[in-house]
Amino acid sequence: MVCLDARHAKAALSLQLNKSDRNDALGLAQIVRTGWYREVAVKSLDNHAIRALLTTRAKLVRMRVDLANQIRGVLKPFGLIAGKGGGKPFMERVRALVADGPLQNVAEALLSAWQAISTQINALSRRLVAMARQNQTVRRLMTAPGVGALVALTFTCVIDAPERFAKSSSVGAYIGLTPRRYQSGEMDRSGHISKCGDALLRNYLFEAAGIILNRVARWSTLKAWGGRLAKKIGGKKATVAVARKLAVILHRMWRDGSEFRWSNKEGKTA
Repeated sequence: MVCLDARHAKAALSLQLNKSDRNDALGLAQIVRTGWYREVAVKSLDNHAIRALLTTRAKLVRMRVDLANQIRGVLKPFGLIAGKGGGKPFMERVRALVADGPLQNVAEALLSAWQAISTQINALSRRLVAMARQNQTVRRLMTAPGVGALVALTFTCVIDAPERFAKSSSVGAYIGLTPRRYQSGEMDRSGHISKCGDALLRNYLFEAAGIILNRVARWSTLKAWGGRLAKKIGGKKATVAVARKLAVILHRMWRDGSEFRWSNKEGKTA
């Protein structure tokens, strides 16, 4: 199945003097005939289903964070500080602060919604972990540092088919982790990352890169490279670079059917 890139189709059709359904159909036919289009891969239904679970969970997580912040915001004007952290301790702290006070009913209403969302997040998380255990490719990708079930599942459902990319280095650009470039005459500058592609996968890879740099104790070439880069360009830019490189490595592992190679310097630290 071939789909046209909407941006290319819109640009081509905008060149017509008269806009009509007939002219649009003729224009699209001309685009296909001349080959002036970008083919869009249509993902499998299974990956669309996994994607729906992942995006739903991510949305619920954001809602839970918003509710927790709302609870803190309601208590703060009354001099009641709920503190950081979440989970059951957060709920117990809030209830202790508002016990027998004017905010008890308000806090209970918000806590009930917060708890209900947490229950659904946990249920979706368990389902996604179970799916990851049943997928051989996902289990293989999880051998990479910082890559858990959510990162690996999101990567596989976004990429869908690794053979779509002739070069693993193209995956970083597809996800939007490569810098924008503006070149005109003597001007040639690079900007921030493009942020095109899938935002959820980009965020997960960024989190995984942060774990590699700051929490994974075991030595790896990727961690050592990221550590040296952080000293030169700063932690945030280095984390983005490690996320981009991690995406390339995951694609190569998928194509080769191999696990992550830790190298022979496991005893060293970056």
